Amino acid sequence: QDYIAVKEKYAKYLPHSAGRYAAKRFRKAQCPIVERLTNSMMMHGRNNGKKLMTVRIVKHAWCGFEIIHLLTGENPLQVLVNAIINSGPREDSTRIGRAGTVRRQAVDVSPLRRVNQVL
Repeated sequence: QDYIAVKEKYAKYLPHSAGRYAAKRFRKAQCPIVERLTNSMMMHGRNNGKKLMTVRIVKHAWCGFEIIHLLTGENPLQVLVNAIINSGPREDSTRIGRAGTVRRQAVDVSPLRRVNQVL
């Protein structure tokens, strides 16, 4: 299953669909990746609810993607997807408690969590 939604079905010019992607467990994987980027920028108390501001920021950042397209000749959205894939952690550690002692155990990271941590 694809956890980065970039298909034609999810292609949006404006990353503001007002979709209910948190209603079910893995539905946020179907949210367009540019919209997930704008939603993740609305973090911390001073930025909560200011989606139009983050949409404007992403729109201005898209000029930088056009420069990347002119330099590399690649699709700018593919450059974004490659950056998300490469920057996600593949391995993490978790706490395992046993008889009062706590030790760290190395575990693999699920694909959806990798995307969530990057954004």
